[in-house]
Amino acid sequence: MSKPPVIAVLGATGAQGGGVVRAILSDKDRKFAVRAITRKTDSPAARELAKLGAEVVAGDLDNAATLPEAFAGAQGLYAVTNFWEHFSPEREMTQAGNIASAAKSARIKHVIWSTLEDTRERIPLDDPRMPTLIKRYKVPHFDAKGEGDALFGSLPTTFLRTSFYWENLIHFGMGPKRGDDGKLNFVLPMGDRKLPGIAVADIGGCAYGVFKRGREFIGRTIGIAGEHLTGAQMAAALSKAFGEPVRHVAMSFAAYAKLGFPGAEDLANMFQYNHDFAEEFCAQRPIAFARELNPGLLTFERWLAANATRIPRATTAT
Repeated sequence: MSKPPVIAVLGATGAQGGGVVRAILSDKDRKFAVRAITRKTDSPAARELAKLGAEVVAGDLDNAATLPEAFAGAQGLYAVTNFWEHFSPEREMTQAGNIASAAKSARIKHVIWSTLEDTRERIPLDDPRMPTLIKRYKVPHFDAKGEGDALFGSLPTTFLRTSFYWENLIHFGMGPKRGDDGKLNFVLPMGDRKLPGIAVADIGGCAYGVFKRGREFIGRTIGIAGEHLTGAQMAAALSKAFGEPVRHVAMSFAAYAKLGFPGAEDLANMFQYNHDFAEEFCAQRPIAFARELNPGLLTFERWLAANATRIPRATTAT
C-alpha cells in the first residue's frame, strides 16, 4: 500500500497552520500525511501535534537554509507568515521569499499562500484619505502579504485571502470592554458596513478543502469567510451569548489609531480599507464558497456558543 502524499504546513503551532494540521489529521480517510514545521519541535504545542499523528520537523522562516530539507518530498505546502510576531513588513517579505525559493527547490506541486490585498493598489501612498505608515505602507500587515504574491507567481500556487479572526476577541484584546457606566462596549470602527469574519480553525478546513480538490485552484486567488457582519450584528450576537447587553461603538478610524496598543494605526487603516471597499471586500470572500470547501463552517453564533466564555470582559473603560 502506497503512502499518502505529504502536505507540509508552516506555522504549524500557530493559529492558521495549526488549523490546517488538525483539519488534515481529522479526516478519517487520511488522504494526506501532514508534516508540521516549527522552530521549536520540543514545545508543548509541537508535542501535541506529534501525538495527533503529525510528523514534526524543524524549520525557521528567518533561516532560509532550514527550509529545503523541511519541504523535501512534500507534495503540498501551506505557507503563512506572522506579521504580528515582529511588526516588520520587510521581514515578512524576506520570509515569503525564503518560502518561495525553498518551495521551488523542493518542487512542491501545490502551494497555498495565505495572503491579503495590497491596499496600495486602491489607496496610493500619496492619497491623503489614509495615513501612510512606516514610509511605504498603508496597511502594513496586508500590503506585505499582497506584495509577496509576486514571489509565488512562477509556482503552482493558490492565493488564499483570509478574513478577520473571531479569535481576535479572545487573544488580541478586541472583545467587549466595560465603560464607566458598567455596560459592555464592543468597538468596531466599521460604521454600518459589514466585516468578513471567520473562526481560525475554519481557515484550516477551507485550506484542506483546496488541497483535496487538487489542481483546480492553482493560479487562482480565492477568499473565504464564515459570515459578513456589521458591528451591530456582532454586538447582538455577543449580547445573546453573554446574557447581558453589548452595545456597538462605531469609533472613528483616527480615534482607533490613537488607542495606543501595538499595531493600532495598522488596524485603524485596515478597518478603513474594509469600510471604504466593503462591498468588494465581502464579495471576494463568499460564504457559500467557503462552506463548499469546508461543510462544517461555523457562523459567528455557533463560534460564540463554544467560545464566549473565553472572551475577556475587561473592566477598563473604552
